[in-house]
Amino acid sequence: MIDLYTWTTPNGRKVSILLEELGVDYTSHAINIMEGDQNKPEFLDISPNNKIPAIVDRDNGLKLMESGAIMIYLADKYGKFLAKDGEQRMRTIEWLMWQMGGLGPMLGQAHHFCHFNPGKAEYAEERYAAEARRLYGVLDKRLEGRDYIVDDYSIADMACWPWVSRFEWQKIDLNDFPNVKAWYLRIAARPAVQAGYDVPKVTTPIPMP
Repeated sequence: MIDLYTWTTPNGRKVSILLEELGVDYTSHAINIMEGDQNKPEFLDISPNNKIPAIVDRDNGLKLMESGAIMIYLADKYGKFLAKDGEQRMRTIEWLMWQMGGLGPMLGQAHHFCHFNPGKAEYAEERYAAEARRLYGVLDKRLEGRDYIVDDYSIADMACWPWVSRFEWQKIDLNDFPNVKAWYLRIAARPAVQAGYDVPKVTTPIPMP
């Protein structure tokens, strides 16, 4: 049994989607980051960086923070969505790290300046909107001739997809990136993705281009 501590953000949804795809038993615990739950001592004991998501594996007592580390751990533990060795494993980790180091942080800044605080910092809006488009271009090129980022559906797709699901916040028209759009719709149709999107609670329907 996995205890998942999460909220309805792209980083949180990455792990709930993976757990749904794995089909394993887990219990979700809502950490309302709007009300400061992430700063409570009991959560900090699991996630010292006071960020969601985090997990506790009841099988061995392991506490783990950072969504990328959690995804690698779960994929290895259950033997799905990440090759055991070879180039395919490293390509999957490569694109997972691309999401962790680029797509997520930069799109998060686009959310902050372009969606939540428009008109307050013109330079920042232009900078992060341009970077968002550049990153979508990188992903679009990668997906040319591929159904998934590393050929087979993997944790790399599950990590990137929830960030792309907020394309409207990033002022992105998915029609400008046809390979990303086809990939996005392909993944959005998966029942496990639909279930994981609504963890720990139902918010809005999955955005459709």
